[in-house]
Amino acid sequence: MSEQGKQDTGSEVFLFGGKWMALLPVVIFLIGCVYLFVIAKAFDMVALGAAGFLGLIITSFFAKNWGKYWQHVMDGIAYPMNATLIMILFVVGIFTKLVAAAGVAEGFVWLGANLGVTGGVFTGFTFLTACIIATATGTSIGTIFGVIPILYPAGILLGANPVLLAGAVLSGAIFGDNLAPVSDTTIVSASTQWFTRKQGQADIGGVVASRFKYSIIAGLGALVLYVVFGGNGAGATMADGAALLQQYMKPKGLLMLIPVIVLLFISIKTKDIFKALIWGTLIGTIVGLVSGVFTLESIISIKNGNVGGFVYNGINNMVGTVTFCIALFGIIGLMDKVGLTDHIISSLAESKLAATPRGAEIVMSLGVIINSILLGAATGPALIMFGPIGDRIGKTQKIHPYRRANLLDGFGNTLPIIQPLSAFVFIMTAAIQGLMKDYSFVSVPGPFQLMGATFHPMFLFVVLTFSVITGWSRSFEGEGGKQVFSMKNEIPKECL
Repeated sequence: MSEQGKQDTGSEVFLFGGKWMALLPVVIFLIGCVYLFVIAKAFDMVALGAAGFLGLIITSFFAKNWGKYWQHVMDGIAYPMNATLIMILFVVGIFTKLVAAAGVAEGFVWLGANLGVTGGVFTGFTFLTACIIATATGTSIGTIFGVIPILYPAGILLGANPVLLAGAVLSGAIFGDNLAPVSDTTIVSASTQWFTRKQGQADIGGVVASRFKYSIIAGLGALVLYVVFGGNGAGATMADGAALLQQYMKPKGLLMLIPVIVLLFISIKTKDIFKALIWGTLIGTIVGLVSGVFTLESIISIKNGNVGGFVYNGINNMVGTVTFCIALFGIIGLMDKVGLTDHIISSLAESKLAATPRGAEIVMSLGVIINSILLGAATGPALIMFGPIGDRIGKTQKIHPYRRANLLDGFGNTLPIIQPLSAFVFIMTAAIQGLMKDYSFVSVPGPFQLMGATFHPMFLFVVLTFSVITGWSRSFEGEGGKQVFSMKNEIPKECL
């Protein structure tokens, strides 16, 4: 049992209906998620958090002891790792808004226009642009809404295939969401995986460095297909496309790659995400002010009683994410206290399938895929819910925290993203529909068209599945938390 679970004698103490009643807030949260993302197409994280809190409130009526019930919920929220995650998210919010405010997307527009790319090459360029922007900002949704209005209509005019162009944007957004050290999925996947032979959880720098090979192989495969097959669109004239791009050129926006490189270097070198974020933000602010990319008012400002600037906007942008995180922390704390988490983990870990390293990885991978699909491809919440379970299943086979984090985040960003009821399919639809009033030649790809055109999640699934089946790059936790690599389907002696 976990440390939290040991503090209570079981579900019969305070829940009518037994420990399985602790799943009621999860069910209510799932219903809220599907309704918001799939039916209402409302991508509001505060509303998603409200569904979680509503689930906790309704479940409290099944508590024999309300004081004990809410104390267990609060214990889950107050768990030290959860506080760390919340602080990281707020600091990340400031950095991502800094990069966005500097116009890094417009910088790539300038680059593409000067390179004169068209057709399939433009589709490949769009994929690379989305990859870099998403890696720099850590937000897949922000990347979609930042890239689509600029590069999608221009790409169609320059002969890119509209369906593959849309798939390229979504692929690039997911590439960055999976790899970026400032992505919520990267942060959660690392923060939920703990070492057993030293203190602490997986450091973000180490996780990012170790997952780069999976991301880059899948990304290169997707890039080749976009370049080869991404042309043959109806197009218009070169002049029309170039004129549209001209409106969004901002070469100085590329200067914001400097703080991104600084952040990556420091996070990997020192394994301290707070230090990396603070220095990245500081250097980015200096570069932005000196180059004239933005002014002091871009940092923080108050006009007519309204607060603005990337510091305020960064914090404000994370409020929704933090809200649903707090709700999920409470739900997870409740499940842990009644012994439900231990029951689920024991059932999975003691199964015949999970009796080997490969089997444990298959259980973890299938678990996060199913969890993410049920949540409408909301990968962050899926990792918060399944991360602790994957942590303990992986530990039974001594699988390294880096490896566990990479499999959970990686598989969560594969098939769930492109299935027709994914929130990302509806987000792409909303982003493209917003262009139709201004551009008569723009049409919205269907869900199945988009699924077939989003190559990166497909390639990532193949790469990770190959790794699990063959043992390629499988690492175990050795003395002092070091990585011990072995392709054999057994725990190395030095890790026992």
